[in-house]
Amino acid sequence: MAFMRLVGLYSITFSFLCCSISCSFTIINNCPHTIWPGTLAGAGTPQLSTTGFQLNSGQSVRIASVPGWSGRIWARTGCTFDESATGTCQTGDCGGKLECNGNGAKPPASLFEITLGKGNDKDYYDVSIVDGYNLPLIATPRAVSGGCNTTGCVYDLNLGCPKELQVTNDIDASGTIACKSACEAFGLDQYCCSGEYANPTSCRPSFYSTIFKRACPRAYSYAFDDGTSTFTCNAYEYTITFCPASSGLRQSDGAPPPPAFPPPPPALLPPFPALPTPAPALPIRDHNYGEVVGLLSSANILSFRTSIIFLLILNFYCLSEL
Repeated sequence: MAFMRLVGLYSITFSFLCCSISCSFTIINNCPHTIWPGTLAGAGTPQLSTTGFQLNSGQSVRIASVPGWSGRIWARTGCTFDESATGTCQTGDCGGKLECNGNGAKPPASLFEITLGKGNDKDYYDVSIVDGYNLPLIATPRAVSGGCNTTGCVYDLNLGCPKELQVTNDIDASGTIACKSACEAFGLDQYCCSGEYANPTSCRPSFYSTIFKRACPRAYSYAFDDGTSTFTCNAYEYTITFCPASSGLRQSDGAPPPPAFPPPPPALLPPFPALPTPAPALPIRDHNYGEVVGLLSSANILSFRTSIIFLLILNFYCLSEL
């Protein structure tokens, strides 16, 4: 009994020290090309030790953070910089500098967003395509104890981006390099959840955000997409992988509500290809706050039932041999 108490005390102390002394972000470039990650701290928190750098294909870098840090991490593509670290990026640009120095990503850009807890407080994190999309990514927390959810968007939305949202490569005509949000493309209140639509009752999923949500069910697709897109954890490290393997996340087959206004002509909306998926993960919510606190896969239930049936068959076989 005393030993178990000691183990429990050690676990709590280790968890406290990990998140009170040092939390870190490991950024991995799994893309077949170079990326230029950028970081931006939220109001009231310090900038990280680097706010922008080059990361070649296959490379990774670890950045230390501090308890309570809040901010964003994203990747820029198609960048060119001179000797003074001044230049431009085709997507995710942050003021034309290698180091972003307090400048955010120019939309469209896929974002990892996080607020680290202090002490035993939970971290809140998400992957957002509310400002559009440029690269697939997943964020994987590493916790001292207990499981935490990996989140992100592993599918290439550029392949199925509606024509009116496409950002194309004007340099070499190599195709779509990013996909705008409907808010960025049209600037209408019902897409931006602004004006009379600045509340979750009147601002509903649009035709365009529904496309994003079906492809990436755990990512934020519009401003009030909190229920299925914000996750919590007590982690000591977060690994952010750009261009992960497509098997990195399971896709839900649940479709969001239908659009609140007429969609554009079907000819402009190439459908996403069918994607093989395992059993969907079901969110377990705190009914007081609507917070997603865990995931329960129906595959776990099926495997348990299958095991019981197998044991009964085996038992019957053994008795018949006697």
